[in-house]
Parts: sequence; C-alpha cells; structure tokens
Amino acid sequence: MRTAAMRDALGREVNYLRLSITDRCNLRCHYCMPAGGIPLSAHSELLRYEELLRVARAAASLGIDRFKVTGGEPLVRRGCTDFIRALKAASGVRQVTLTTNGLLLPPLLDKLCRAGLDSVNISLDTLDNAQYQHITRRMYTADDVLAAVRQCAGRLPTRINAVLLPETADQLIPLTRLAEQLPVDVRFIEHMPIGGRKAVSAAPPSVLDRLRTVWPALAPIGERRGNGPARYYSAPALQGYIGLIQAVSHSFCADCNRVRLTSTGILKPCLCYPQGTDLKPLLRGGAAENALRTAIEQAVWAKPAAHCFTQTQYPAEQRSMNQIGG
Repeated sequence: MRTAAMRDALGREVNYLRLSITDRCNLRCHYCMPAGGIPLSAHSELLRYEELLRVARAAASLGIDRFKVTGGEPLVRRGCTDFIRALKAASGVRQVTLTTNGLLLPPLLDKLCRAGLDSVNISLDTLDNAQYQHITRRMYTADDVLAAVRQCAGRLPTRINAVLLPETADQLIPLTRLAEQLPVDVRFIEHMPIGGRKAVSAAPPSVLDRLRTVWPALAPIGERRGNGPARYYSAPALQGYIGLIQAVSHSFCADCNRVRLTSTGILKPCLCYPQGTDLKPLLRGGAAENALRTAIEQAVWAKPAAHCFTQTQYPAEQRSMNQIGG
C-alpha cells in the first residue's frame, strides 16, 4: 500500500525530492557558475551513495515517492547509473528521473533504461553552436547535445530545458521546432536570482506571443505533466508539448510539492532561501531511522509560504545552482 503523501504546515502535499549527487559539472554556464569558478566540495564532504539511499528510503516511508537525480552534472559521478537502479528498487519509490546536460548520456542510455529510469530532462539553451560554447564556456557544441536528445526521444519521455536569456531570444522558434520534429517536450525557464545574481527579464507572455506567430493554435492543456510547475501548451503541428516555468513572474509557491537535498546533505525546503537542515551529522553519527525521519518531517513542515525572489529585504540563496542542485 502506498504511503500517504506528506503535507507541510500550509497543507501543501510534498511528494517530490530532488537529490543532488555532485556539485561538479563538465560545463561552466555563465548563468550558473561565476566566471572565476567556485570552490568544490571535497569528495569526503559529498554524501556517499548509501547515505543518499538512506535519505531516499526515509523520505519514501513518509510519502515522498518521486525523486529527481541531479547535480552539478550527475553523470560525471562514477556509479550514477547503479545508484539510479538501487534508488528505483527502493521500497516506496514510485518514480526516478534525471536532469543532465546530455553530453555524457549516449553511452549510458541503455544502462539507464535497464536501471528503470522513468524520464530525462536535457538542458539546451540554444541550437547555435558558437552561442552554446559562449554560454557554457566549453568547446562542446549544441549538436553534441542534440545527438543525445535524438537518442533519448522515443526510448524515454524526454524534456528539453531552456533557460530564457537575452542573448537566446532568437532561439525560441528553433528550439520549439524540436517538439515539431521529435516526441519531446520543450520547456522555457525563467532565470532565477540564485547565487547573488539578478533575475533576467524574459516576460513569458511575449514568449507565447512569438511562438503563436508560427503555431497560432498553441493553447494551454488541462493536464499536469511530470512533477514540476511548468504550464504546458500544445498545438496540432507539435508532437511534444511546450512548457513555461515562471518562478519569478508567476509564482507557483501555493502548489509547491518539492524539497531538495544538496550533495553535501543539506535538505532545503525552498530553493530561494539559504536555510536548510543538515542531515549529514545524523547520517554519519549513527542516528536511528526515526531521528532521520523526524528531521525530514520538520524540514518539510518548515517550508516557507513563498519565495523571496522579488523582495530585496530578504536574503536570497547565495550559493550557485551546482552547489544547491540544479
């Protein structure tokens, strides 16, 4: 029998945990990492896979049954596919998904499918190779990522995540055409002011207006797809759906169903705020399972009512996304 989902102090159902397994990444996207780089955690500070599984099992026993494996870039950590297999097999776990930049995905795809991975999100902000290299500050190309997208499409439910940036405004139509050519969803994400950075203005209504110049029948759908806050739209000419994730301009806090675990063991009830519960002392101090469950329950109960991205009087999270979990 499935455990009833947890609820926070406001009565919101919390059933989704994003598990970061590393703060390392093979890209250096300018909106994610500072130009000079950031100090990376020592390997001894990262939670071991058995510790991550212990947290996941405790969370699942409380009704959190959906898990996203993320980083950094999760596929840079050796043993990621075996961890996903163990996570999917854990009691009470209903769904395991993965967020990746796609570059390391093709040779691991068969193994991930056999491990039971339910879906994959692939980050791709532009189809222009030179622009991709400028954004990522690496010599990979958008074509490299597209190869992974094409291999995944049809084998796993696949979503493309594109952060809305001023320099990629001309990429809205080309990226959306991927949902015309392939059975993939394309999601446009407002940039959030994390790590001391300011939000990038990219008004979602203008996104829809521009897309409707090519797909005038684009209309909202009534179903919720996946576990996230995206609002989805469809058009007869598209195989996939178009999603908008509007964390800054259209807060979805009233329906937030998630918590996050950083790779160093901090359980964050909200992406926006720096506060969190450090589970590592419990995991490495011999704490009983009940103590771990209680810590998770208390963190969920303390979820704030709303984020503070638009309120300058509150201290927003200063760590970068690779440190938190992308």
